[in-house]
This record gives sequence, structure tokens and C-alpha cells, in this order.
Amino acid sequence: MVEMENSRKDKNNISFRNLKILAPMVRIGCLPMRLLALKYGADLVYCEEIIDHRFLRCSRVENAVVRSIDYVHPDGNVVFRTCEREKSKLVFQMGTSDAERALQTAKMVEKDVSAVDVNMGCPKDYSIKGGMGAALLKDPEKVKNILTSLVKGLSIPVTCKIRILPTIEETLHLVKVIESTNVSALAVHGREQHERPRHPVHSDIIHRVAKELSIPVICNGGSEDIKNYQDMERFQEKTGTDSVMVARAAQWNPSVFRKDGTLPIQTVVKDFIKFAVEYDNSFSNTKYCVAQLMHEALETPEGIQLKHSRTMKELCDIWELGSYLREWEKQRRVRSENVEKSLSAKRKREDDVNEMNISYNRRLYGDFTPKGILFIWAKQQGFNQPRYETVENEERLFKSVVSVNGQKYTSYSGDKSKKSAEQLAALVCLKFLGIDDRKIRS
Repeated sequence: MVEMENSRKDKNNISFRNLKILAPMVRIGCLPMRLLALKYGADLVYCEEIIDHRFLRCSRVENAVVRSIDYVHPDGNVVFRTCEREKSKLVFQMGTSDAERALQTAKMVEKDVSAVDVNMGCPKDYSIKGGMGAALLKDPEKVKNILTSLVKGLSIPVTCKIRILPTIEETLHLVKVIESTNVSALAVHGREQHERPRHPVHSDIIHRVAKELSIPVICNGGSEDIKNYQDMERFQEKTGTDSVMVARAAQWNPSVFRKDGTLPIQTVVKDFIKFAVEYDNSFSNTKYCVAQLMHEALETPEGIQLKHSRTMKELCDIWELGSYLREWEKQRRVRSENVEKSLSAKRKREDDVNEMNISYNRRLYGDFTPKGILFIWAKQQGFNQPRYETVENEERLFKSVVSVNGQKYTSYSGDKSKKSAEQLAALVCLKFLGIDDRKIRS
């Protein structure tokens, strides 16, 4: 036992004891919500569950414009975004059914988070059919293999989150297997796989688990009775656990983490929107999260305006944050221009191809992509339509060369997406020619 405890301490800067934790929540566990929970007093935050298959296709990008670390899928979507200010209190949660994939995924993100968690409690069909989530509860041997691989292969703590099983005997057998892998903590949602939030949480089972284990146990599932910080304390005391994790209570009002009491929801919404603006959160996700925060106030004037909002500007204007949005957009434009200047080293290769080191952020262009802008410009000049030659190299990266008016242009680097590679080539052409795309757009 002493050897296990020492092993955990060697890699564990998080004690997992006496913590108030933001649980992973689908679509809600975005960077702005995590930062908001930390602002209000959460000790630790989990990101929403990210499936290993999808994450393994991502590329890590240091986003100097947003000042974040982005894991970008070949389709251009940011699958996971984090930043330095949450690194010491962030747990990356993954969905997995395979030890090798789990370790590959965790190694990708190891330097950007403080711990890795395996979700073994998700009851959703997509998770169960993939052998992930609650499906793992019935396969202790696979659970052991996955967790052992992670603990041995990572320099940061490993935890997992489970649901209880139909009998106390099955539950205790599983948690003992989990403890034997030398994980740093175990979160227990006090409901069975088929039970939903309307069903009472089995606090007695969580209490029994906490009593049997030597590793820290985190209670989860008490949101129906949690309205403030003191309620969290009572739930933790009732279950005899080391820490408490909340999901829906924080989803509706993350100021539940404040020891001095919760804040009015309008204040919380404004604080959330500010983080969303600062970190360039997508409009659709921002609107969804605000709707969750306002779940009891959606028929107020602000709630009705929210339903009808179609852009981030319209959403911000509801809470008089339009100027805040404009200021941050201006800052990002300046950063983007500075980044482009630092990256825009030009050269002409021996084969007469103009080459430049530059990055392409699809969200900065919206409907007016570099390819579209270049097409309009070429047409205005009376040139032939730009022609793209795109090939995939041995590293499965696409590189594109665009030909315009007898000249060729390309980027130093390739891209996992053929479409993005062509956008890069078009952007290099625009920069080489000094085309002001703002005029083209108008």
C-alpha cells in the first residue's frame, strides 16, 4: 500500500482531496465555461468527453491569435481548445475502449493538461455501442488494461469515472480492480447505467466505496440537491468522500462554486459571454451554453432575444457587450497581422514556385475564403481561373500549388485536409501579390 501511495505522489501535483470539481458535460464543458467555473472557485475542471478515434486525427496548433492551444481535426473543426491559465487545474477526459489508443491519445495532450481521465460511466448509445463508457463496467479486465497502460505510460495523474453496478458486490469488485492499477483518484456517479437524473442518487453505495478504498474517491450525481457551495459540502460529507464533482448544478449556475453564495444568472451570463468572446468560442456553442444558464429564464425578454439571435454580435448586444466584442475582434486582427508578418518569409524556389510560411484560420474568413477572394480578383483582372495542383505526401499531408497568370504559389507546410491545403496556397498568392482582401470582399 505504501508503495502504491508513493507512486501516485511521484507524478501527482493534484491531491484530489477536498476539491470542488466541475464535471465533464457534453457541449457545456468548453473552455469559457471551464474558465468561468475556475473564476468562481472550482478547484479542478474536466473537459467534455473526447473520443480517442477523433482526437488521434487532430493536429496540435499553438494559436497565437487566440492565445490558446488548439487540437484541430482535418475537417477544420477545433476538437479541443485549452490555454495556459487553466493548465494546472485541467483534466482531459477521453472516451476509449482500447489501451493502445488511449495511451496514444493521452500522450498527445500530456503537456497541456494536469491529468487524464477515462470516462467509464457514459450511458449514451453511441458510447455503449463503441465499447466505451458504461460498457467498460462489465469488463474489469479491459478496464485494468486501459488504466494500467495509462498509469505506466504517463507523467501526469490518471483517474477514471464510473457508475455503480446492480449489486454492491459487483461494484466493489470493479473499484478494487481500478484501485489496483494505481490510479490517482476515482469518481463515482451514484446511479446505475439505466438510471437518469430523476432517479435518486445512491449515496449509500458511494459511501461504501469510499470506505473500502485507500485512493481518493470523488462523489458525483447529487445535483438535484445542490444549489450552493454548502450543499456540495453536505453531499461530500453524506457520502464520506474526499471530493465532490458537480455537473447539472454547475451547468445551470457555475457560481455554485462560490463560498459566498451564488450570483444572479444575468451576472453569470455576462461573465460567460466575456470568456466566450475572449477565446473566440463559436457562436453556436456560446448560444447553447447561455441557453442552459438561462434554462428557467428563457421566456424573459433576454431569453426571447437569445432564441432569435443569429450572430455573436446579436447575442452580445442583448447584454450590452457589443463594444466588448468589437474590442476583442480588433485585438485578434492586430495579433493576426503580427503573426502573419513574423511568418511571411518569402522565397522563390529553383522551380520558380513562390513559397511562403503562413497559416490559415478558416474562421477569420467566414464565407469569403482565400480561394473565393482570389477567384474574384483574378476574374476582375481578366485572368484565367486559378488552377490548383494538390498532392498527398508520405506523411499523409496535402500540399497544393496554385497557378495564377503564369506564376505558381504554395505554402512551406502541408495540411491534413486537401481543402485547407488549397486555401493555404490561395492565401500565399494573395500575400505575395499584396492583395487587400477587405476590398475584394466589399
